[in-house]
Amino acid sequence: MEAIELELPGAWLFVPDRHRDERGFFSEVYNRRTLAELGIHDDFVQDNHSLSVDVGVVRGLHFQVPPAATSKLVRVTAGAVFDVLVDLRRGSPTFGRHVAVELSAEAWNQVYVPVGFAHGFCTLQPNTEVLYKVTSHWSPDVDRGVAWDDPDLGIDWPVAPDEAIVSEKDRRQPRFADLPVYFTYDEETP
Repeated sequence: MEAIELELPGAWLFVPDRHRDERGFFSEVYNRRTLAELGIHDDFVQDNHSLSVDVGVVRGLHFQVPPAATSKLVRVTAGAVFDVLVDLRRGSPTFGRHVAVELSAEAWNQVYVPVGFAHGFCTLQPNTEVLYKVTSHWSPDVDRGVAWDDPDLGIDWPVAPDEAIVSEKDRRQPRFADLPVYFTYDEETP
């Protein structure tokens, strides 16, 4: 598995190997030992799967706060997404900055979203399916978000705001500047 560290400390892009033959392919898409060698010691407790029928569906920017803060390992099994991570860790050298990557079934890549980051995506193809592992069970009491279209974040989404297909919940998320301090940066464990 190829591992590429992203510009935000603690975030990674992975490209698992695919072994092809006349039958198709085999791929190891998750290996705890491989992630541990990179300093990722997460205990994933749940797998989630979403289908977005249309192009331009925006889901996010979501995160959970303590005591059920969660990291994610996100991949696309059908279609493609413009995937975004936003650093919410106060004191981080990249606080308030984002990184965007394209995840697709064709590229067979995945992104690791550490605790302390908001995460969201926009579909680039119809019938896009996203699978992600999480380290905490979903809990409505600690479920939070930030406005996906907040101009202060400067995210260049591949869909115009008036054309995006967004849930009512995501339309009501607060701006980044209005978020309380949920996470603080620790240089020892970015």
